[in-house]
Amino acid sequence: MASLERFHYVGVAGSGMSALAQFHVMGSGAASGSDRSFDRGQAPELRRRLEALGVRIAPQDGSALRGGRVDAVVCSTAIEDDNPDLAEARRSQVPVIHRADMLARYVHERRTVAVAGTSGKSTVAAMVFEILSAAGREPSIITGGGLRVLEKRGVAGNAWQGKSDLLVVEADESDGTLVRYRPWLGVLLNVERDHKEIPELLRLFSEFRSRCSSFIVHAGSPGLEAFASKGAGFGLCEGAELRGEDVRLEPASSSFTVRGVRFALPAPGRHNVENALAATLAATRAGASLEDAARALASFEGVARRFESIGSARGVQVIDDFAHNPAKVRAALAAARLRGGRVLALFQPHGFAPTRFNLQGFIDAFAEGLGEGDVLWLPEIYYAGGTAQKTVSSRDIAVPVRERGRDARFVESRDALAALVAAEAKPGDVVLLMGARDPTLGELARGILREIEKGI
Repeated sequence: MASLERFHYVGVAGSGMSALAQFHVMGSGAASGSDRSFDRGQAPELRRRLEALGVRIAPQDGSALRGGRVDAVVCSTAIEDDNPDLAEARRSQVPVIHRADMLARYVHERRTVAVAGTSGKSTVAAMVFEILSAAGREPSIITGGGLRVLEKRGVAGNAWQGKSDLLVVEADESDGTLVRYRPWLGVLLNVERDHKEIPELLRLFSEFRSRCSSFIVHAGSPGLEAFASKGAGFGLCEGAELRGEDVRLEPASSSFTVRGVRFALPAPGRHNVENALAATLAATRAGASLEDAARALASFEGVARRFESIGSARGVQVIDDFAHNPAKVRAALAAARLRGGRVLALFQPHGFAPTRFNLQGFIDAFAEGLGEGDVLWLPEIYYAGGTAQKTVSSRDIAVPVRERGRDARFVESRDALAALVAAEAKPGDVVLLMGARDPTLGELARGILREIEKGI
């Protein structure tokens, strides 16, 4: 693989693929890419940043492989066999490499910290990167969410090549490919039913652990008891090697103490305290100190669409979050509730198969996580294209949640959402937009803020 220099990335607007394309170019390789969302005119800012870095964007019609030399095509499990670029690769006998195998190449070349778990991977990876950077370790990162600190450097934010051999990555369980990696340090955050049943996830995480040179785990996390003796622990429970104490949760921040060092984190929620503990233990294994960690996390700028504050208008706060499974929805609702006002939630499920798999979990999360006076709007499931059994609807979440006493409203047209929310919002309310994969969700959040600013 070392001789391959020019790669074409299919689905390059996706978080995992765009990170790999950038990392390849940052390493002096040449890259092109295609994506249906770019063909539809979506995600223009991501396209601009990729092109500015040197990634050539082509239509997803096979033409990129006909117009010049391509040494390999890179794709993920989400790309179907009849994709025009893959069809052209087969016709032209161009090798096809799975995204996970490309990532595994980088993992094996470097001293890699791989973060696994069903929730929190992007945030923890970003925290590890920022702690190691503050410690002068000059790490690299390949992750799923855009780090705000990297976006300020003009890149998309989900990839960076530093000067050291340290690399931070996410180890994704959704398609089972995390077992292809042999990282220097594995981090296991949690396990919740998502993409796969719990027994299958535990099997994957167990195999992942066996491939790690060293391993740390969230002590006291439900379902991970069998891993507790197989790696050092972080968490809030007694017995954890790195334990957070004197935890204080504020509306927009949190704080805790580790071994006499006080941490102040500009992110709300118990889950973010646990994320910070995971990142701190991982980073100290890689040479950072507790003081480095506390200093870095005090100014942690966060990850795009991870409980991101879009702004406030007329006393109403607007938050944009990547929550897309029941556990993430519960955590986001709990963090929003710390703000003290009503929660006006919008949730756009992504994909018919994931929604069908998590249907009861979503119903329970909203029925139990919403309070009296809160409102939930549910537009239809986001469909990115491809083969799908459209046998489930957002209505299948709204109706049972409403039957359990919560104000859940199915919305036929997403175009009406901004006006609907603005009409409902009152001073003190928190608007919480949740969803994943759809590149237009960030603009929807900003559109809601603009409607609220107009007033009624």
